[in-house]
Amino acid sequence: MSDVESRGADAVVDAARAWVAQDPDAETRAELESLIASAADGDEAALSELHARFDERLAFGTAGLRGELAAGPNRMNRVLVTQAAAGLAAYLREKRGDEASVVIGYDGRKNSRVFAEDSAEIFAGAGVRTTLLPRLLPTPVLAYAVRHLDAAAGVMVTASHNPARDNGYKVYLGGDDHGSQIVPPADAEIAAHIAAVAAAGPITSLPRSSDYALADESLVFSYVAATAAVAGELPEGTSLDVVYTAMHGVGWDTASRVFEAAGLPAPVSVAAQQEPDAAFPTVSFPNPEEPGALDLAMQTAREHGAELIIANDPDADRFAVAIPDPSAEGGWRRLSGNEVGTLLGWAAAEEEAGAAHGAHREKGVLASSIVSAPALGEVAAHFGLDYVATLTGFKWISRAPGLLFGYEEALGYLVNPETVRDKDGISAAARFLALALRWKAAGRTVADQLELIAARIGHFASGQISVRVSDLSERGRIMDRLRAEPPRELGAAAVTSFDDLATGVAGLPVDNILRVLTADGSRVMIRPSGTEPKLKVYLDVRGDSGADASARLAALDAALRPLLVP
Repeated sequence: MSDVESRGADAVVDAARAWVAQDPDAETRAELESLIASAADGDEAALSELHARFDERLAFGTAGLRGELAAGPNRMNRVLVTQAAAGLAAYLREKRGDEASVVIGYDGRKNSRVFAEDSAEIFAGAGVRTTLLPRLLPTPVLAYAVRHLDAAAGVMVTASHNPARDNGYKVYLGGDDHGSQIVPPADAEIAAHIAAVAAAGPITSLPRSSDYALADESLVFSYVAATAAVAGELPEGTSLDVVYTAMHGVGWDTASRVFEAAGLPAPVSVAAQQEPDAAFPTVSFPNPEEPGALDLAMQTAREHGAELIIANDPDADRFAVAIPDPSAEGGWRRLSGNEVGTLLGWAAAEEEAGAAHGAHREKGVLASSIVSAPALGEVAAHFGLDYVATLTGFKWISRAPGLLFGYEEALGYLVNPETVRDKDGISAAARFLALALRWKAAGRTVADQLELIAARIGHFASGQISVRVSDLSERGRIMDRLRAEPPRELGAAAVTSFDDLATGVAGLPVDNILRVLTADGSRVMIRPSGTEPKLKVYLDVRGDSGADASARLAALDAALRPLLVP
């Protein structure tokens, strides 16, 4: 080992020992002490692991914090969360002074409650008026609470649909931000305060206080009542057999209350996935988008002769739908996020057009992320409404002026912007169930409604390719290679446009996204994921019929995959 490498090893071991000295968690303390001992004995793998944890710091950005549970500044743990809470507290005190306030929620993941309670003590110790939600609850309840309690900020401890080993820290702002997630420059300002806290010394020197409030159940009741209202008036004499899965998350208790309050059919719950379980034992990835995630729900649906499957992800901010399809394996097909977004968007536009008939009022706005399908723009045009394409993420979608409805293809939907300014899988579920009842009363299935819409705006099909990487630099190498050597054709279609949105493209927001357009009207969007170690590729086509669109999509998928090898 060279002198430079030796000094590097000494430095990282010293940093790890300093971390152990301030870590209040016996589990992470013990596993870090074991790594230190192994590294001291010359274990290169242990030393490499220490460098992975201590050479960089888990970045705080517009998605807050999210990462693997373990010791060190590049992992999620009590030290890092305490520093984040102290930094956010300093930011709030700087911006709001004595009026600074925060509400904190947490889900059922490992350490979520511990992280939330640590944060509450740090906020209260910093003089920030603090409210902790009464128990583990869905993310939409926290987003609702920020506005309902008129808090300056909100924190939700969750890693949403990430693997079981992860946790995260999502931040919302009240006031002029109306309870939306943080956007620049707030993210960088908060990150600077966090860095200052980390540099100032160990977390043991930070003041703590137990002088914080515990919200009571009336807040949950208020959310349930407000969310149930999205169902509207239901048709009489129509029933619907539905299966629901909470995906081992926190959705069932709140969602079932909303369904009951709205008068919606009581779903059959997938028992094995109903209660929160941080191990997520029945799914490889607790994300309804992932292959196999809805297998138990489909099995339950077959056993009960159900007509519809609905699902939430573990923190219930996302919503998924599956419908009977004899041609699909197992007899069920999960709708894409774009299909559900089109269905919900059509209903919102149709109601707005009816309400605006003969009235003098501003046009409502439909919004979706730039990687979502073009179909919602066609829906808006059909009804004479405005459409806005935003950067990816609900922090942007929720800020669209005059928003009626917004969605992103990753199963996120905002159907009640006056109540929650974030994606809400529970309100989306209530809204979708109510619509499915109305369609059934009119003699149509969900599939029939999709065909009805396609007859008006065209047959769209969308797909996605996810390139999972072990090294984040691999994502950059793929993007750099595509920028250097843009494809000239995809399958039989010539590429007519290759746009790098990072350099600025007229009419589109600036982002690290590549857009490819082809002569047959297909579109490809390529970007690194903001929350997971993967490259995400979005495929959208338009065909003369559903079968034609599906064939075009399959051909586009086959042409793209060889270009995406790390």
